[in-house]
Amino acid sequence: MTVPATSAGGAAGARTARPAGTTGETVATPPAIRFPYRTVSWLTPFVLIGLWEVAARTGLLPPQVLPAPSTVVGTAVQLTASGELPRHLLASLRRAALGFVIGGSIGLALGVAVGLSRIAEAFIDRSVQMLRAIPFLAILPLVIVWFGVGEAGKVFLIAKGSAFPLYLNTVLGIRQIDGKLLEMGRTLGLGRAARIRTLILPGALPSILGGMRMSLTYAWLALVIAETVGAMAGIGFLATNAREFLQVDVIVLVVVLYAGIGIACDLLARILERRLLSWHPSYARLTA
Repeated sequence: MTVPATSAGGAAGARTARPAGTTGETVATPPAIRFPYRTVSWLTPFVLIGLWEVAARTGLLPPQVLPAPSTVVGTAVQLTASGELPRHLLASLRRAALGFVIGGSIGLALGVAVGLSRIAEAFIDRSVQMLRAIPFLAILPLVIVWFGVGEAGKVFLIAKGSAFPLYLNTVLGIRQIDGKLLEMGRTLGLGRAARIRTLILPGALPSILGGMRMSLTYAWLALVIAETVGAMAGIGFLATNAREFLQVDVIVLVVVLYAGIGIACDLLARILERRLLSWHPSYARLTA
């Protein structure tokens, strides 16, 4: 008669069936090596700056073409000590902020209206798309005729650059809301205003914030063009003056300032995204 094996016997059999040389110890799996994305993203620009310094010091880059970073830093210190750089920088920041607020507000308002209403789209969208296609340089002579060379024309150009990215992304974000989500809101008895407030706008927020980041970028591009026409202050005016006197170090300093302010604006936008979209599962996966 065959006697069935007990659980202990089965376990013993399993132990005897283990290949020779193995033990009962659990082998720890080594942790996966994670690539240092953040460290590399910050380290790479500094490595490039170091190579730039070496190339300038060894004569591979003539100072008339591209001065060394240390020379540019020295120029920045001198202009800061004289008060010239803070004055011009403050003027540019004031123009950019005012133009961004005006243009961004208009773009957001029009985007919400067009995204929510087909009637508003019929009246607004085609005209907005036509205005968006006009380059800055093409409209510049007309802006000078309208506003002269004062501050109003510069703010107008920055507002134009800021409005369209936010408009397009707002419309796109609202149109991409899941129809099942809206149907659920109707089933729960939510009115139109409540659906817009609790479902549509929060659902479109990732796209709206992406549009805001693009608007900040276009605001700085418009500022560069605006400050080359009749400006009496601003870092663009500083660069124009430096061009007249062949001060390459000042021109490079202005380019670095534009880049640095652009990065700072992008970082602020990312912080805002992190705070406002902490509830969003897709965003949480991307930033994990």
